[in-house]
Amino acid sequence: MDKKTYEAYVQLLNRELQPALGCTEPISIAYAAAKARETLGAMPDRISVSCSGNIIKNVQGVVVPNSMGLRGMDVAATLGVVGGNPKSGLEVLKEISPSDIEKTKELLRGGFCTCLLSSHENNLFIRIEVYNASDSAVVEITGHHTNITLIEKNSDVLFSKANEVEEDYFEKYAALLNVKDIVEFADSVNLEDVRFVLEREIAYNGAISQEGLSGAWGLGVGKSLLKFYDKHDVRTRACAAAAAGSDARMGGCSMPVVINSGSGNQGMTVSLPVMEYAKELALSQDQLMRALVLSNLISMQEKNQLGSLSAFCGAVCAGAAAGCGIAYLHGGRQHEISNVITNCLADIGGVVCDGAKASCASKIATAVKSGIFAFEMGMKENKSFLNGDGLVKSNADNTINSFGRMGRVGMKHTDQEILNIMLEKDM
Repeated sequence: MDKKTYEAYVQLLNRELQPALGCTEPISIAYAAAKARETLGAMPDRISVSCSGNIIKNVQGVVVPNSMGLRGMDVAATLGVVGGNPKSGLEVLKEISPSDIEKTKELLRGGFCTCLLSSHENNLFIRIEVYNASDSAVVEITGHHTNITLIEKNSDVLFSKANEVEEDYFEKYAALLNVKDIVEFADSVNLEDVRFVLEREIAYNGAISQEGLSGAWGLGVGKSLLKFYDKHDVRTRACAAAAAGSDARMGGCSMPVVINSGSGNQGMTVSLPVMEYAKELALSQDQLMRALVLSNLISMQEKNQLGSLSAFCGAVCAGAAAGCGIAYLHGGRQHEISNVITNCLADIGGVVCDGAKASCASKIATAVKSGIFAFEMGMKENKSFLNGDGLVKSNADNTINSFGRMGRVGMKHTDQEILNIMLEKDM
């Protein structure tokens, strides 16, 4: 592997596998709001939140962490203003106190926050405006959950940059992702270059999965899988582990997770099933970490073709990647891993994203099950769907591009219609 590709892959893992507290869309709103108050230099009298449709879609159904069960854009923004710490990034709400929550409820009852749908062309766009009697401030985030592209105070621009700048590193490095090089990198990477982020992924995601299995979160999809299916079967445990993490996270659990491609659900899905299989096979920590290198990068390769937010459920990408990581643990390399990708995308590619909410746990379980079956069919039986079977192409890289185009371009209208339906009031 050439040095440029090696360093790009190390950068992707170290920069993308970051901790986040709660669903990343409401947290991103809270982060922008906390930054807006910091810029204003005082508590505002009122605030306005304007977000792209995909942000709204992923905020509407989830509990804002550390809010004692509250939901919505207005909650995320107000709580960020009241008690958020912008220096903590995607853990902006980790220091929220009970008094902050009571203050947030009081402000919301008084009409403190106005929420609007933005027509901004970027699928990931947040604009927070804060006002008091003498001053105003504006913060915008574009393209990436912590990518601040504009800061203003009293209409004076304090900070501005092109929307693409923060994304440049990901687009530049992700363009180098391909199955052959990812497998070679997983085999050869000096684990000391990525050990910290992988150990944190194992620790954080493992902890919230256990919380989901032991606590009362969401509909308890992970618990139900262990109850109704054979809990001694590693397949069941792998699905349950990932689903339970989502149960807790979508239910507002305040424990952090390590994300993948900007998503905590995807971060848990690419890692927890692989961790469960490594435990079943009694493999070493280093063997597990090499498999996680592979599963994380495969998921990034898939997600890079879709864009940051789309109508294509990201759990599908992560479930396929988890199947690849499981295949790697069993000795699979480029041929077998390519089979897994093809089989999984051919199976569940195109599942729609209708926002972040409790049922994400069930979709994750379905995606992991598909990834495991894709591994068993693609590695144990050496079977793969063929070029011309629907969107399947001549190799795994081209198949990823094919499904990515379908999700990014073909499902644009689907995405808008999903948002329209979600915003309708059901009488």
